[in-house]
Order: sequence, then structure tokens, then C-alpha cells
Amino acid sequence: MDVQRKLEILADAAKYDASCASSGTETRDSRNGKGMGSTDAGMGICHSYAPDGRCISLLKILLTNACNYDCLYCINRASSNVQRARFTVEEAVKLTLDFYRRNYIEGLFLSSGIIRSPNYTMEQVVRVARSLREDHHFRGYIHLKTIPEADEALIAEAGKYADRLSINIEVPTESSLSKLAPEKDVRAIRRTMGRLRLKLDEAQETKKDKRAPRFAPAGQSTQMIVGADTSNDQTILETSANLYGSYKLKRVYYSAFSPIPDASRSLPLQAPPLIREHRLYQADWLLRVYGFDLGEITDPLEGGMLPLDIDPKLAWALRHRERFPLDVNRASREDLLRVPGFGVKTVDRIISARRVTNLCSADLARLRVPRNKVLPFIVLPDHKPPAQLLDSNRLLQLFRPPATQMGFGF
Repeated sequence: MDVQRKLEILADAAKYDASCASSGTETRDSRNGKGMGSTDAGMGICHSYAPDGRCISLLKILLTNACNYDCLYCINRASSNVQRARFTVEEAVKLTLDFYRRNYIEGLFLSSGIIRSPNYTMEQVVRVARSLREDHHFRGYIHLKTIPEADEALIAEAGKYADRLSINIEVPTESSLSKLAPEKDVRAIRRTMGRLRLKLDEAQETKKDKRAPRFAPAGQSTQMIVGADTSNDQTILETSANLYGSYKLKRVYYSAFSPIPDASRSLPLQAPPLIREHRLYQADWLLRVYGFDLGEITDPLEGGMLPLDIDPKLAWALRHRERFPLDVNRASREDLLRVPGFGVKTVDRIISARRVTNLCSADLARLRVPRNKVLPFIVLPDHKPPAQLLDSNRLLQLFRPPATQMGFGF
């Protein structure tokens, strides 16, 4: 099989893994003569976004889609009737360098099915990264998927060459993992996450010492599949909160379950609506950035599910209408962050501006605030929401989008 055909198979096989953002890495500049090129577009290229809005292109491939495991939700499971392929280490390295030189990509996301043993598979993945860094002085971004139960020395070596490491938790509960992926052990996954956290903590402590070895400066991440089991959004977010607290993950990525050929009867027949995945990302931001507690985000009356028709921050505000309207010129930062339509940067600009002046409606326009969403929840010297906008039911009808925009088909 030629490399082009392998790329078709192994790039397609990698598309189900969502945990490949590239924010948070070290800055590298290839113009100083100490490294190669930068950035490409085509087969196997995914796009991730950094916090500053930059679009970052990564070559996203599996080393092989052969696998010893038979995870029911995975297209590459051992019993799946798909064409198998495998890159040699040299092919994966050459492919990455060719894409990089042509300015198609800024880095590599490399994962793999489990072959022979976790140690053998991890060793092959590390060999690719080592060759890129040491033999070819590759200065692009590298994200490696960590293999559970691989030897600790291999994990340490992976962190030496990778900017980010990740290991997928896959589903939110241990019982679901046992049912859908019987060869996987949630305890082994968490042990590996724990090892990564310890090494990341050690690297952070020695960061000022230039002689100290680097270790995955962009941290670790994971992925959960949404809709492959019966877990509700509350359960998913509880698992995420636990992972953030226990292992200092940079991100938990959510991937809506996609039905696969020859699927097991244990799996749903239909994929969940993609908007559910989007709402989980929004809720995740509320937990990590906006200071919300886990119990505030989902409504017990909705069975632990996030509403699909409005975002979770707006849903919280409508459930707590007594907290509004807020005086923009007096409210605390924590309270302002709970106003629908106010982002973190906007709130920080408001606080900075009101030190020297009383803000009014025109100032919000200059801050590019979505006024229609914000005005029912705030008070300004020249604005007070009319009585009819203080009713949650009226607001819900105002903000709820047409059904056709939700993808419901009517």
C-alpha cells in the first residue's frame, strides 16, 4: 500500500478524536535559523483555535488503525470490518515534514490503535516525535496521544518531545466504560493522568531553571463521547469537574457520538443532536472561566440535561431573574460575569472604564456588546429595562431561536 492510500485511511480514522487543540504551547520561531518552516491544507489536516483566535492547522493521523481492543463505539475496534493500514515511523516523519515544508501545517497530532502491547505502541509514537525533534530539528507543535498502562519512562520521554499529551477517558462513568470498552480500565487511565499531572507539576516548579528538561508545556487534555451511553449532561459535567480538579487538565473535549457501520446493539441507533455537544462546551466554559458551580448549571427539573434552545448561561439567568437587573457601574466582577452577553474580556474592560467614568448605553455599543441580549439584565444611567422584559417567560420567547435554526427540521 502506498503512502497516499495510507494517509487516506489513517487520516479518516483519526477524525473521531476531538482532543487536538494547540493552545498554550511555547512560542517557536523558525526564522532564527535554528529550526524549520511553519504551517499546510489538505487531507488529514484539522483546524484548532488558540485563545487569541488564531487558527492553527495540524496534520491529524493515526500511526495505525489496527487495534487489539474491541471498544464498541470505535470504528477501528478489533472486530470492525474496515481496511487496515499502518505508517512506519519513517513514513510518518517524512509525511509531517513534507506537509510542514509546504506551509500546510503548523504541527502534528498523532494517535494510534493499540498493537502488540501498550509499551510497544507508545514506543512507536515516541519514536516519531523523537525523530522529528532530534533528527530533523522540527520546531512545530506536537500533540501525542498517551497509551494507558505504558511504562512511565515512555511517558516521560513523550513529554520531552510533545507540546501536549492527552489520554481519552472516553465515557463519563466506569460502568459505561466496562460495558462499551471491556478491555479498557478506568483506573489505568486515571493512573496515567495522575502520572502526567505529577510530571507537569515538577516541570512547573523547575520552569525557571533553563537546564531542567521540558515536559509537555501545553499540558494534558482528554475527550468524552457524548450520547454513546445514557449519561445525562449533569453526569458528564460532574466527570469533567472531577478531571479538572484532580489532574489539572487544560481541556475536556466533547465529541458527539456518531453511529458506525456494523454497530453493536448496545449503542444508540441515532446520533445525539450536535447542539448538545455545543451546549456542553458552553457549560464547560462556565465551570472553568466564569466561576459557576457545578450545581448551578443544569436544572434538576430538566432531568440533568442542558436546554438545547438557549445557552446555559442564559438559562441560569432566567431561572434566577431575582438577581437582575444589575447596575453595570456598581456590580462586582463576579456578578457581571453572570450577565448573558457579557464575556470575560468585556467585563474586564467595563471595570477598567468605569474607574474614570459612568458607563452608558453608547459605551456598551463601543464595546461591541450584544445589546438585545444584555439590556434586559442591566441598568445604566440612560437605561432601565421595561417591566414587560422582567418576565422570564417573555424573555425565553424573545431569545429562543426558530426551530429550523436548531436543526430540528420544523
